[in-house]
Amino acid sequence: MNTPPPTSFNVLLLGDACIDKYHYGFCERLSPEAPVPVLRHTRTEERDGMCLNVKNNLIAFGIRPDTYHNSMLLSKERFVDSKTKQHLMRFDKGEVNSSHPFSVSTLKKLDIKRYDVVVVSDYNKGFIPDNVATLLAELCTSHTIPLFVDSKKRDLSCYENAYLKINQKEYAEVKKFPLNYELIVTLGPDGARWNDQIFKTAPCEVFDVSGAGDTFLAAMVAEYLKTKSLPKAIEFANRCAGIVVQKFGTYVLQEKDLENGN
Repeated sequence: MNTPPPTSFNVLLLGDACIDKYHYGFCERLSPEAPVPVLRHTRTEERDGMCLNVKNNLIAFGIRPDTYHNSMLLSKERFVDSKTKQHLMRFDKGEVNSSHPFSVSTLKKLDIKRYDVVVVSDYNKGFIPDNVATLLAELCTSHTIPLFVDSKKRDLSCYENAYLKINQKEYAEVKKFPLNYELIVTLGPDGARWNDQIFKTAPCEVFDVSGAGDTFLAAMVAEYLKTKSLPKAIEFANRCAGIVVQKFGTYVLQEKDLENGN
């Protein structure tokens, strides 16, 4: 892809980060030790995941964010049958909360006023503690900086005055919301909901939902920065996520994807 020239927007991105590993091979027999398939390994691919996927998609839109994430990356390893693209198993490593979370002192050292928007990709793995999230929201509010958050926390009250993007499952599990916030709930094939309005998405064949939420978040932020319109941002994010779910694995949008719409 020919990456668009950098925009003049200054973006701060915080979040949990991982490496998505895909171990490909062929399954031609069952193990004699247990009724499970034996994968004859042929190759392994690695891709940036979680907030790094958000970062790469923002870069694809011409935005180069200042990014902070856990130094020891988590690992999500998928074992995939090359013939059918069937996932046989996923093996996660590093799920224990980050031993080096983003700190209040580090946040205070940032010149938050210079940013046009702050983006949080919070997979609730420990890099963004509640006290950091609370202070970040306070700083964004005081400096009138839009705060876009995708979080798996069940208590979201720390993200006051944020644009909260969560999926249906996460919405059902939330125990507490902030007092003031904008809520965007992604609905899979039904699109997204905001302010009691449903934003439909074009029908498509869903192949893999890995990373679709990251793409939605990045696309929504990029379009909001350009148009200052949340409805337009959601519509664009719907379109981008609809493209990604037709690809296999964690996928970064390319220029030809947006041109062709597929």
